[in-house]
Amino acid sequence: MARRQRRDLQASDIEGLEYFDTLIPLLARLRDFGTQRDRAGNRQLFYDQYVCLLLLYFFSPTITSLRALQQASTLEAVQRRLGIRATSLGSFSEAARLFDARVLHQILQGLAAKAAPIIDEPNARQLLHLTAVDGSIFRAFPRMAWALWKDAEHRGVKLHLHFDVFCGTPRDAAVTTACGSETERMRAMLQPGRLYVMDRGYLDHELYREILEAGSSFIGRIKDNGAYTTESERPLSTADCAAGVVRDELLKRLGTPHHKNELKGHPLRLVKVQRTNDEGELETWWLLTDKLDLPAELIALGYHYRWTVELFFRWLKCVLGCKQLLTTSENGVALQIYTALIASLLVVLWTGCKPTKRTWEMLQFYFQGWASLDEVEAHLAKQKLLALKNQEKNRPSDQA
Repeated sequence: MARRQRRDLQASDIEGLEYFDTLIPLLARLRDFGTQRDRAGNRQLFYDQYVCLLLLYFFSPTITSLRALQQASTLEAVQRRLGIRATSLGSFSEAARLFDARVLHQILQGLAAKAAPIIDEPNARQLLHLTAVDGSIFRAFPRMAWALWKDAEHRGVKLHLHFDVFCGTPRDAAVTTACGSETERMRAMLQPGRLYVMDRGYLDHELYREILEAGSSFIGRIKDNGAYTTESERPLSTADCAAGVVRDELLKRLGTPHHKNELKGHPLRLVKVQRTNDEGELETWWLLTDKLDLPAELIALGYHYRWTVELFFRWLKCVLGCKQLLTTSENGVALQIYTALIASLLVVLWTGCKPTKRTWEMLQFYFQGWASLDEVEAHLAKQKLLALKNQEKNRPSDQA
């Protein structure tokens, strides 16, 4: 088969730019950052404009590379709506190194604070502020020497993410090299009033203590051969047994007497849950938590919700298209990932729905001019109705 010839990007390929009218005031505070190094006064690409172009890259399906994004900047409609001039590849490269990604991180946190729960069910109220924590690696180019990972041929960047389960949005994030410590990064990102849920990669008694001292709680999976001393065993309800809970213990001590008791003075419980994994094998979760008031079934459910962060990583990389890095600089990669997280936040804030693949496709149809605004709103109304029906279906009856 003959290869399809590439064609230049046309103005008709990019629609829906009116959405960016609401973004420009939000990003206006970025204008002052980076101007101190523009001593000649001839800069044509500013921080807020650079971020708008990155958002355009994520929202427009016709822009699939940095060169396509540069070409989009030459289109009159894009220039008029975003208030930019035609931008060279050299300006993009300079911007990736110049504009401090930490400022964009602050905007991400500000947007995350505006997100409201999109899942309304009893579990959401009892597992208030449930936050799934995990890290994911983005493969980098071998020439990115700063992106330390396995060896000189295997480079990577790690996104450390705190994901608000019931809001369906990132709560906080940090970008490091692939070999960056997940526990150390979590220590630096702790916030009060959260219920953190973590896998065995975050098994650290000192970290658990610091979570409690920060005014938060945790549900963490520990190794099934860990040492502990039981103070008493709690009875299991019918609902606990139905959720796979086989044991619920109040702990007197975590660890052996030969180790320092980092959690002394903090009451803990260990909930053991049996489930069948994807391979059809029976496995047991050992779930450590400080939440003594929650039923054991909700402790198991809270850990089950941890998989939402895994699904979000897949969305971010495969659907949103953040898997392909546009720059090789450390600061530029952070700018791209933070912008991708902001894009996912905007979808939830704009639509009030979980950012599914179908919703994203509908937004892309709109940005290509194939779907009208009325059709987008009709799709969103249908998605909200389906979400309400699913919540009603999964909600326990009054008799239960």
